[in-house]
Amino acid sequence: MQFIKREYKKFNKKSYDYLILGGDIGGTNCNLGIFGIKNKSSRLLIFFHFNSKDLKNLYSPINEALNYIKKNYGVKIIKACLGIAGAVSHERDYVHLTNAKLDISTKELLRKTQLKKVLLMNDFEALGYGINIISKNDIKTIKKAKKIPKAPVVVLGAGTGLGKTLLIYDNNKNMYVPIPSEAHHSDFPVQNKIELELVNFIKRYRKIKVVSNGDILSGEGLENIYHFLRRKFKETKFTKEIDKAKNKPESISKYRKVDKTCKAVFEIFKTAYARFAKNMALDGLALGGVYIAGGIAPKNKEIFDKEFIKIFEESHKMGHILKKIPIYLIINYDVGLLGAGFAGSRLL
Repeated sequence: MQFIKREYKKFNKKSYDYLILGGDIGGTNCNLGIFGIKNKSSRLLIFFHFNSKDLKNLYSPINEALNYIKKNYGVKIIKACLGIAGAVSHERDYVHLTNAKLDISTKELLRKTQLKKVLLMNDFEALGYGINIISKNDIKTIKKAKKIPKAPVVVLGAGTGLGKTLLIYDNNKNMYVPIPSEAHHSDFPVQNKIELELVNFIKRYRKIKVVSNGDILSGEGLENIYHFLRRKFKETKFTKEIDKAKNKPESISKYRKVDKTCKAVFEIFKTAYARFAKNMALDGLALGGVYIAGGIAPKNKEIFDKEFIKIFEESHKMGHILKKIPIYLIINYDVGLLGAGFAGSRLL
């Protein structure tokens, strides 16, 4: 099994109260981390990356990480907190990984690894915990406004799928606590003729009855919009390449500045993204800010422009509230993993 490892520094196990395993597992990337815990604070010590599509189960990469730390540092890790892209069961003992053929259960992980305690949570739930320890270097300001301390916060983002979580501040725990969500599967709200045509096209193209926000705001969403617009523009050397590409979303993004079809794809995508961010901000009254994550945003930063902000603030009665909400782009890909480590230090 191929994987990438980053060891940030050699460490002395005596420097920490104990070590835990953290995970950020999505449909594309499976990232695992060894965290040192000291006074309920977590520090990422070693990072492992696996390709989710190559995995037949989750216990194999976990065993790779656990065996490495045991062999090289003589430490047996028995606790893990895993953020997984999918709806976690109420008992937090099972989740089907969305966009990858992988079922994960605590029973299997406890049986086939050395772990004694496993906490499963949604990947955006883990990302939400990461907001507690996020630094200025981890974010870029998209929209300036004075956020209200301890006010609700929304974290959302499009990648392989669409994720969202609402954070509520817990004064007793002195931290933000995320509320799990499956906003990916909420219905996409049509606002104009072109979007109605798009929705009807996706229904036929994907053979589905209901088009969700995630069918627009995701890698597959970019592909859906592209196929919808493909015959509305002339064929180019770029669209010929995209039509043959295995990873169409990546190619659409690559040519978004030079190809008319790709440019139009991102105009629709940007509008939908801004409206989704607005709706989620109003839903949670997120005066603590909106944080945008996911794999697509950092690679296409220019979509978060003045027009994006204008669409976000556009509301017949709530514009004055939306103007008070700052928006940040999370540029550190590891915040979800760091959040899993932080959650593990507090909850395990």
